[in-house]
Amino acid sequence: MNSKLTDHDLEGVAGVDEAGRGPWAGPVMAAAAMLTHEAVTPLRTIGVNDSKTLTRAKRERCFEVILEQQALGNLWLAVEPAEVTEIDTHNILQATMRAMSRAIAALQVPPYHALIDGNRTPDLTCSSEAIIGGDGKVLSIATASIAAKVTRDLLMSKLAVAHPFYGWERNAGYGTAEHRRGLESYGVTKHHRQSFAPIRKFLDEPTTSR
Repeated sequence: MNSKLTDHDLEGVAGVDEAGRGPWAGPVMAAAAMLTHEAVTPLRTIGVNDSKTLTRAKRERCFEVILEQQALGNLWLAVEPAEVTEIDTHNILQATMRAMSRAIAALQVPPYHALIDGNRTPDLTCSSEAIIGGDGKVLSIATASIAAKVTRDLLMSKLAVAHPFYGWERNAGYGTAEHRRGLESYGVTKHHRQSFAPIRKFLDEPTTSR
């Protein structure tokens, strides 16, 4: 991660990222984070970075520090989902953009600019720019990436209690062998993305839907 952040990257600028575009089940989650200078050292010290480069335990510890900094008023954070029905209605890309827009709108302090991880920006009331690989370059985007990922993983673990046959507490809804075996034995749940080709395949087969 770049160790030199300008004012442009901090106060008044929100970093935005998502988690869960690829899974077969569960919502996609978007997060927006806006930092003050006071948050930089604690976040860097704990090792905030692109969530994909961190272990689950490390992400969760980083998220604890993020929430501590939020409680201290050193950053603003909002996490918003796009549920499965929205994904199936609008497609995963548009649902992700909508979740990002809601996350930015939910920030307690409105940003004047947004830095979006990826190559597209949602429709926003503030200016924005897309940064490919931004979660490994900009601290606010990395903060958002961890918040989105940890929040989504916790949600999938909760859903796994009611639907224990798919391993969501381990695979977060991704198309693992364990998840596939669950679908073969127990069918499709209301939390599965029916617009996704692997799930459509199971729906077209003579299996029980739950």
